[in-house]
Amino acid sequence: MHWFLRHRLRAAVVCVLCCAPVACGPVGCASKVNLKKTPPLDLADRIQPSNFRDWVPDQAVLATADIRGDRVTVKNVRYCKHLAPGEYVPDYYDKSFNLRRVQAVDFITMPFGPVPSLAHTLVSFELAPEAPMAEPEHLVISVEVRKEKDEPAYNPVLSAMRQYELIYVVTDERDILRRQAVINNQDTYLYRTTAPPEAAQEMLVSMLRRANELAQQPQFYDLFTNNCTTNIVEHVNLIRPNRVVYDIGVLLPGLSDRKAYAEGLIVGEGDFEQVKARANIRQRAQLADGSADFSSAIRR
Repeated sequence: MHWFLRHRLRAAVVCVLCCAPVACGPVGCASKVNLKKTPPLDLADRIQPSNFRDWVPDQAVLATADIRGDRVTVKNVRYCKHLAPGEYVPDYYDKSFNLRRVQAVDFITMPFGPVPSLAHTLVSFELAPEAPMAEPEHLVISVEVRKEKDEPAYNPVLSAMRQYELIYVVTDERDILRRQAVINNQDTYLYRTTAPPEAAQEMLVSMLRRANELAQQPQFYDLFTNNCTTNIVEHVNLIRPNRVVYDIGVLLPGLSDRKAYAEGLIVGEGDFEQVKARANIRQRAQLADGSADFSSAIRR
C-alpha cells in the first residue's frame, strides 16, 4: 500500500479510538479505557517482549502444535468453564486429528461498545465428523492482547507503544463463543467463508505454526500492524497472495465483516444487512447452552 494512504488510515483509526469510550472488546483485550489517563510507560520492562510474566489465568498457558504431515496434535486447547461475567475455571486439553478432516473455516466478529467500527475478530475451523451420525468438531483461534494480572485497563495508545504481548489462543467454541453470546449476552456474528477445504487446511497450519513461533519468540501486540484482524489477513494472504486488500476494513475490525462480504469472502444470500442478521448467533447460543451439539445448534 502507498505510504501516504497507510498513514491516512492510521490517522482515521486514531480519530475513532479517541472518540470511543471503549477501546477493546470482551475477548482478549477487554476493557473500558480513559485515554486522558494513560498510565506511565514502563519502558525498561518493555524493551523486549516476554513469555514470562504474571498472566491472567485464561492466558497463562500457550497453545502449541505438533504437525507431522497430515497428523496434527494441538496442545493446550483452552476450555474455560464460564460461571458468570469475569468468573471462570480455566482448563485445557490436547486434540489430535488428521488435517484432511478440516473442511471449512468460519469468520467471527464480536462487536463491543457504542462504536460500530470496533470489534474483535477470530476464526473457527470445522473438522468433519470421525464417525457416521456424529457432529462436526470446531477449533477456534483468537489473536489477542496477552493480559497480566492486575494490569490496568487496555489502552489503545499503549498498544501502539510495545506495552502488550501478543497471544494466539487456541480454544473451544463452548468456551469463547459461549462466554460472549451466553455469559456476556453480547451479539456475536458467525460467517461461513468461501474458503475451500484445502485453503482452510493451509490457513490452520499457518496459524498453528505462528503459535509455535510465539511460544519460542514472543512478539508485541500492535494496534495497527499486529492485531486480531491484521494477523487473520496476513494468514489469508500467505496462502492466497493479495486476496485481501489492506484498507480501513482491516484497521477497524468492526467493519471487517462488511469488507469480507464485499470481497466475496463470506457465504450469504441477500444484501449485507440480511446476511449479518442471519449470522448473529446470540439467541441460538443461549437456547443451545449446555447441549452436546452446541456448535451445530448455533449454525442452524
